[in-house]
Amino acid sequence: MRRAIGFFAVGAMLAGPLGAQSPPAPSASGWVARGAAELQILDKVNARVAIQTVRPGQNLRHGAIVISVQSCFLRAPDQAPDAAAFLVITDDRPGASGFRGWMFAATPMLGMLEHPIYDIRVLTCRP
Repeated sequence: MRRAIGFFAVGAMLAGPLGAQSPPAPSASGWVARGAAELQILDKVNARVAIQTVRPGQNLRHGAIVISVQSCFLRAPDQAPDAAAFLVITDDRPGASGFRGWMFAATPMLGMLEHPIYDIRVLTCRP
């Protein structure tokens, strides 16, 4: 089952294994491309939160995971506030699963990293 939210296709390919497809091309549907994603990284073991800004093409290493931002978009100012980033997250641990898909600031349950140690959320997109 698929639903469309703006120009993002929501369904089986929204959040999935690393073999999922790359992000769709934006359309004139109220989303504005921005430069960097501001992420909140929660270490569930130590209860520590880190806020990091990652630019597209840049890799951020946090513990055993590596986060790569492919693109980041904000809603147009005349629409409900939201941010969306296409992330690729890999884990160095043997047998650990990764993530490849869209994460939304306003609805984080649509695309979530299922990880025993880390919880990652998109907060916003920066210029």
